[in-house]
Amino acid sequence: MILRNVAAAGIVALMSTTSVFADGHGCGISEGNISVIANDFPALRAVTEGAAACAQGDVTADINHNKDHKDLIVAALTANPSQYTAVHVSNSTLVTLMNDDLVRPLDDLIAAHGAGLAPSQLVTVDGKVMSVAFMANAQHLYSRTDLLKAVGKEIPTTYEEVLEAAEAIRASGAMEYPVALNTKAGWNLAEEFVNMYMGTGASLFEAGSAAPAINNANGVATLEMLKSLVAYSNPDFLTFDSNATQADWEAGNLALATMWGSRGGAVLDGEGSSADVVSATVLSGAPTWGGGDRPATTLWWDGISIARNASDADAEATFIALMNGLSDEVVTANNDAAVWLSAAYQASPASAGVSQSAMKGAAPYPMLPYMGTMHSALGAEMADFMQGKESAEQALADIEAAYMTAAKEKGFLQ
Repeated sequence: MILRNVAAAGIVALMSTTSVFADGHGCGISEGNISVIANDFPALRAVTEGAAACAQGDVTADINHNKDHKDLIVAALTANPSQYTAVHVSNSTLVTLMNDDLVRPLDDLIAAHGAGLAPSQLVTVDGKVMSVAFMANAQHLYSRTDLLKAVGKEIPTTYEEVLEAAEAIRASGAMEYPVALNTKAGWNLAEEFVNMYMGTGASLFEAGSAAPAINNANGVATLEMLKSLVAYSNPDFLTFDSNATQADWEAGNLALATMWGSRGGAVLDGEGSSADVVSATVLSGAPTWGGGDRPATTLWWDGISIARNASDADAEATFIALMNGLSDEVVTANNDAAVWLSAAYQASPASAGVSQSAMKGAAPYPMLPYMGTMHSALGAEMADFMQGKESAEQALADIEAAYMTAAKEKGFLQ
């Protein structure tokens, strides 16, 4: 399977991306159903609202924003006809859907309705475009500069410096729990492992193989660094997803956090927060650690794909509507909601962390058929270690065993 890496190329070359799109206002749709399932964050809502605006006359629109969409999409698209005509995808979820042949090639639809799309937006697998990427994303550091200044610290560039700053803030009495990561048990916690492990410069798998390569010194160090960080987090850290972390930041309860770049616009817009928090919040690239020079994060793209089991008429109507949702007007009106892959996008403080992480060499999240299996094993087996119930070595052995069993069942390993 050969995949075009739009994450690295797209972020670095953002400002050279071509403008979109055909069809313009009114959408030009006379019939069809538009139904989309997607994650829930501001940029996605902007896209789907633009798509839903095409629902006029006999054209209907049904949008489901759900933070647990990753757990729903396979079943929803397996139905025939599929429950949704389009799905929000990313590096990891596209591979999962393609493994089960649940999304269709977009080449014909792009030829008819997406002439303005840039090559960096086209996620190509085995010569066929399977998704259109519209934004870049990564987890990176958010800092409260006022709290750092009060303890004589600069914005950290390494996770060792994050720990030093966290200890200084705790010792000052300003905050008992100054740090947060998205460490909710399951997918989020697994992503934190992947981010940190990639910062070592090592691969999660043996070269050219689905065999795991995490049960080693890098794996132990990764787990121990994560445990060191959550020692400065709320004791309920295994419940913290993006929504919880953002809410805690806006409430002024955090000094340092690892959050998605797509949350930057909402954090800096002042809604749900205070002027003191917003004015002191700075987004910067993901820290390095362990003496390495690779940012401990993974580069992502977010995009849209069309369900294979949707009718051709619904697929076309949905694609046209989504192109309207990705128009220059939508991007301009929601500029700070994302790092948009559009020439209409203007870089802002909200995009600084993603851009810095990319420019400093962060690795793309692995688009491998068996990466989802590894991610699931990590999410299922890490919580006991994070709670101090087992050693790092035992946790890695459990992860490896769970992965090996699932990978063999799926035919990735003999």
